[in-house]
Amino acid sequence: MSRIQEEQVKHVAHLARLAITEEETKMFTEQLDAIITFAEQLNELDTTGVKPTTHVLDMKNVLREDKSAEGLPIADVLKNAPDHEDGQIRVPSIIE
Repeated sequence: MSRIQEEQVKHVAHLARLAITEEETKMFTEQLDAIITFAEQLNELDTTGVKPTTHVLDMKNVLREDKSAEGLPIADVLKNAPDHEDGQIRVPSIIE
């Protein structure tokens, strides 16, 4: 017996705003049933003693130390600014 019904597939397609044919409904029902069957097989595995993981490879983010550094000279920054005054970049007002 199928673990998912055609009505459920049609309902999900409707929620996703997808127009699917009767043939597609049958195909998706079979495919989803196969996926559910495989997931149930995974539930049968004995995972006692297996450490939880978020990735199959032992990967870590490579981060550099956060060090402060000299910024650009103000004169060089202001050269590229279309409008500036008193060492500050002027921008259009967005608040009325």
